[in-house]
Amino acid sequence: MRKLIAAINMTLDGYCDHTAGIVDDEIHQHYNELLRNADTLLYGRITYQLMESYWPLIVKNPTGNKPTDDFAVSIDNISKIVFSRKLKSVDWINTTLKKEVIKEEVLELKLQVGKNILVGSPSLIVALTKLDLIDQYQICVHPIVLGSGLTLFKNIKDRIDLQLLKTKIFECGAVILYYEPAKK
Repeated sequence: MRKLIAAINMTLDGYCDHTAGIVDDEIHQHYNELLRNADTLLYGRITYQLMESYWPLIVKNPTGNKPTDDFAVSIDNISKIVFSRKLKSVDWINTTLKKEVIKEEVLELKLQVGKNILVGSPSLIVALTKLDLIDQYQICVHPIVLGSGLTLFKNIKDRIDLQLLKTKIFECGAVILYYEPAKK
């Protein structure tokens, strides 16, 4: 069975903002490796629109920074599924639109032959957590305090115990915490 990995950037005070984190070469290289080990990316509407408005432009007009340009190509080429009730269509290549998250459909996706499945939208991570579908959380904590914003687990009402698997420290001070749900 393929792993469903929730990979998200977060500030030290617990806010998720894809535009507020540190975007150095080392972090891009990490996410390039994560994408190489996956073949499907799940998004909610807001994160999808943010990514779709930026990365295809980098593919067309590379920055000259290899880790950034490699990331743009990888995220452009990976199969993407967007969950949204508001969107009527999607334009980004290799993207499928679904109206709602259905547990059985995600389980079926996990059973297919292939690489890991990544989810990178806060609202979708919460939805999949509530359905007990996340196999691993990779939370990259950036040494930034925003003071306000969207919290990752805002709508989780029940306790979820996690087991720390490992950590990865970047030179910029960001730390990735690797967790899996604790055995019940």
